[in-house]
Amino acid sequence: MTDKRKSTTQITRKTQKGPSLWTGLYLLLAALTVSPAYTQATDTQDIWRHVQSGDSIVILRHALAPGTGDPDNFEVDRCDTQRNLSTDGIQQAKRIGKLLKDRGIDSASVYSSQWCRCIDTANALELGRPEEMPALNSFYSNPQAGPAQIEQLKHWLSNVKPPAPLVLVTHQVVITALTGVYPSSGEAVIFNLGENNTVDVIHRVKTK
Repeated sequence: MTDKRKSTTQITRKTQKGPSLWTGLYLLLAALTVSPAYTQATDTQDIWRHVQSGDSIVILRHALAPGTGDPDNFEVDRCDTQRNLSTDGIQQAKRIGKLLKDRGIDSASVYSSQWCRCIDTANALELGRPEEMPALNSFYSNPQAGPAQIEQLKHWLSNVKPPAPLVLVTHQVVITALTGVYPSSGEAVIFNLGENNTVDVIHRVKTK
């Protein structure tokens, strides 16, 4: 059995077709129900202090992994059946880790989707050993599962308090459904979870 944490060599297998109508409709509804307009704080240092204390959460889209979806023969435990980080993606993930360290995040509680491109991104941050979390997995090919999965993630965030700071590594569909933001590869979205599990996006950080 192939160890899914081994080589992140990019594969060139046929990938899934574009988003289904259900995926598009679900993400549109998510964007309408979660305000995409984020609060522009006047003091970014204050934002990072809130991240350090655990009052704010960093959720990160995996680094560059060319393509869309995953091959038809996708298996979550086999990296060679998945769309993986490119060489540029590996370097981008390292730059994200440096960016976080430069802002005072030297270590963190890191949770990741079980997809190899997310685990590899999380490892490259070098903030701490990531823990796999199914609630962060992609539902790109099964958008009907999205609403329940996002509620599960919110419930976990509101009830489980891992040591701060908290960094989540996941997929575009998850971030969009949770925050209303459509992030680029390697983009970090910082948000607060308020009363009744409302999401307030306070900052976005893009890394080339």
